[in-house]
Amino acid sequence: QVQLVESGGGLVQAGASLRLSCAISGRTFTMGWFRQAPGKEREFVARITSPGFTTYYTDSVKGRFTISRDSAKNTVYLQMNSLKPEDTAVYYCAGQRSPIVDASTTPTAYDYWGQGTQVTISS
Repeated sequence: QVQLVESGGGLVQAGASLRLSCAISGRTFTMGWFRQAPGKEREFVARITSPGFTTYYTDSVKGRFTISRDSAKNTVYLQMNSLKPEDTAVYYCAGQRSPIVDASTTPTAYDYWGQGTQVTISS
């Protein structure tokens, strides 16, 4: 049974940085980060494939966020720099069970989900 556990969220000021971690128990392939702000739908943020570690980002975070993966630790990270108030959301880690990459950015492309970690950016 796959389990995903996020950590690293918090309250920071605009312009600051945070690094989210997602500890993975079990076998997954492509991993992604999503976020959900109050009253909004869950939106795709970034993904990283495995193997290959190809990355893809939504436009609003390109150049500010970096997704990475440590295979030895079975952990995925989301380094978030130059944070903005509009980045405020609950951030979720998600995983795909198939080795064939589903490039869709919809939540239904992912089979496993963590519980989420709150990120709040003050202006």
